[in-house]
Amino acid sequence: MSSRGKTVIMACIAALPWFASPHSSLAEEDMLRVYMDHARVLKLDRAVSKVIVGNAKVADATVADSKTIVLTGRSFGTTNIVLLDVDGNAILDQTILVSIDEGNTVRVYRQTDRSVLSCSPTCEQHTQESATAAGTGG
Repeated sequence: MSSRGKTVIMACIAALPWFASPHSSLAEEDMLRVYMDHARVLKLDRAVSKVIVGNAKVADATVADSKTIVLTGRSFGTTNIVLLDVDGNAILDQTILVSIDEGNTVRVYRQTDRSVLSCSPTCEQHTQESATAAGTGG
């Protein structure tokens, strides 16, 4: 391949982030992100009367006081949370994304199998799946 061809390929690779769908990045910004087995505190400007979590297997919400909710990531995935005031009006209706802390993970690939290890301070296996089932195509 010519050096011009290599330059064009490198320029295309460098530009890929600019061509990502704007809707996907906006959708991620609108999500509450929580790491699995971690908690996140939500401070509210008014009192909560009712807390509804779409899938309690993915995330859990605990009322610390009338204006403080603690979200805990239970398992990988997305769900939603709805917070209602005493009049039944929505204070918050938002998607929750539960993921692992990418900074402390190692991925091990063996042909079509993938393992994800959480290494903080020692490595423990989080998930193991077939790469084809995970959508990576091998």
